[in-house]
Amino acid sequence: MKKIVYLLISFLVFINANAQIKEPVKWKTKVEKISDFEYNLILNATIENEWHVYSQFTPDDGPLPMELEFKDQKGNFELIGKAKESPYKKQFNDIFGVDEYYFEHNLTLTQKVKIINTKTSKIKLNLDYQVCKESCINDRKSFVFDIPVSAESKTIDTNVSSTNTINIDTATIDTNTVQKEEVKENKSIVSSPITKNEKGLWTIFFLAFLGGFAALLTPCVFPMIPMTVSFFTKQSKTPAQGKRNAILYGISIIAIYVVLGLAINAIFGADALNALSTNVWFNVAFFILLVVFAISFLGAFEIMLPNSWANKVDRQADRGGILGILFMALALAIVSFSCTGPIVGTLLVESASKGGIAPIIGMLGFSSALALPFMLFALFPGWMHSLPKSGGWLNTVKVSLGFLELAFAFKFLSNADLVLQLHWFERETFLAIWIAIFGTWGIYLLGKITLPHDSPLSHISVGRLMLALLVFSFTFYMIPGLFGAPLKLISAFPPPQTYSESPKGFFGNSSSDANLPEGAEFGPSGLVVFADYEIGMSYAKKVNKPVLLDFTGHACVNCRKMENNVWTDENVLKILKNELVVISLVADDKRTLPKSEQFISKSTGSEIETIGDKWTDFMITKYKTNTQPLYVLVDLDGNNLNLITPTTSYDPDVKLYENWLKQGISNFKK
Repeated sequence: MKKIVYLLISFLVFINANAQIKEPVKWKTKVEKISDFEYNLILNATIENEWHVYSQFTPDDGPLPMELEFKDQKGNFELIGKAKESPYKKQFNDIFGVDEYYFEHNLTLTQKVKIINTKTSKIKLNLDYQVCKESCINDRKSFVFDIPVSAESKTIDTNVSSTNTINIDTATIDTNTVQKEEVKENKSIVSSPITKNEKGLWTIFFLAFLGGFAALLTPCVFPMIPMTVSFFTKQSKTPAQGKRNAILYGISIIAIYVVLGLAINAIFGADALNALSTNVWFNVAFFILLVVFAISFLGAFEIMLPNSWANKVDRQADRGGILGILFMALALAIVSFSCTGPIVGTLLVESASKGGIAPIIGMLGFSSALALPFMLFALFPGWMHSLPKSGGWLNTVKVSLGFLELAFAFKFLSNADLVLQLHWFERETFLAIWIAIFGTWGIYLLGKITLPHDSPLSHISVGRLMLALLVFSFTFYMIPGLFGAPLKLISAFPPPQTYSESPKGFFGNSSSDANLPEGAEFGPSGLVVFADYEIGMSYAKKVNKPVLLDFTGHACVNCRKMENNVWTDENVLKILKNELVVISLVADDKRTLPKSEQFISKSTGSEIETIGDKWTDFMITKYKTNTQPLYVLVDLDGNNLNLITPTTSYDPDVKLYENWLKQGISNFKK
């Protein structure tokens, strides 16, 4: 009876697992003739809802980029340029700390080729790509393009060198920039406009609005509120006219800054700065620029536009009427530049690097916050009495902005170091600088440090004290990060833990490699893990412990989320360290297998050439699924320990994962 029940359960498990094989991307091929010897090889993909495929231009240290490998190329055909892509989406990934480039719903790849040998009738392509939803699939597809055979059976002599050997830095090249140069050659390729993430644009607007509010509280702008409102209320013939002029003044301020955003788009193109966002020199240049802005805010000097500009604009403002009001708004922008310039510059850098209409949205948010008080106080003059008086607190706001500018500047320097992989500016260095900056800011807020434009301070206000406590709390929060703490609140800013002087952490996580079992290495949270199935199983038999098979990927976002949020739980980590042998099999490991170990998969018919191919095939063959993360608890013979729920995938429910581990361990002991 027990055998019958066991067989029934196993059959149901097999049926359920077999349904887990997923293929969310469907491909179609097409060959398009350009001239006698030139063709476009086109791949069209349809992507299921909620899934997304990563671009071949995805930056290093992020999700797995797409790779195209053309077979039997030498002497038969040449690739002309890099394969073009339909426009992708771009979004910052706080797990990897880089922007990810991806496609939703559909994708078109176009590779232009030149035939050298006119007998060439077929071109073979292997395509490696990653497609993700809550889990990730590292897939490989093989395609054959049929090329019309020319009547002339001869080899063409060409001086065009093969471009597929060029070393392209994917961190600095934007596929959309490549498309702009090449689309003129082939107008038959249709590209849809880039769709931007609405949530990202709202975030930019909100942050820019806060920036405008901060600029409002600086010595260059705040004192002008009562002066300007008073001018409109006293110089106008009627109260209604004064209110109308004040509203026009506010609208003019918004228009001026929005035009600035439009100018950025017109001069550089909607996505030009997007392409530069991962460029080394772009990041270094803006690091220097933000440091200069910060030093200016701290009081070393003032960044001012020429006085002649302000005088000319001021004379135009005297003309009156709508044009005069517009010039008054322009005068405000010029006169207050020493305070607003650094903030506007920072916002333009951040928003323009997102591409699309982000610079316009950023300037709209900034100018709205700047203009709103002028309009409101003109409409309700009685509110003026509630405004705090100008004083030394305005310079405190300006200096505080200087500390923030200085801190954010080092993010750009960190980006440059990460791209070059120089390891000059690792995680510990970044955090030490931030701790020093925010700690000094806290001391300044307590009045223990005075800067050039500060007023004498006999006491500090309650608000200033509360801000100092908040800054010190944040400073103390960062200190454990020097010793390996994850610092989830600021995970998007410092380099990842793996990019540090001590990737394994300090103290409890700093076990010597000499104590590692043969074939093992340190994994997440200092866990001892095996990267090879056979070696890991052999060790498990030696210590008589059950095995957790962890099918993972270097570029698997949800794998990192499980490791950072579930595996770090005290109870789960204790189980993983003490009661299990962990074997992590990386499905996107691109290292080539020795020739003797390469084979043709019996399950899929694919060529198994890399270590990642091997573990992906193992996962498909044995567990009938191709997604990561995938966790399986097995005994010493490789049999499933949890029959009802033999595998589990991405699930942030810590307690559920802990119970699943405990159930498997309990079954092993029985």
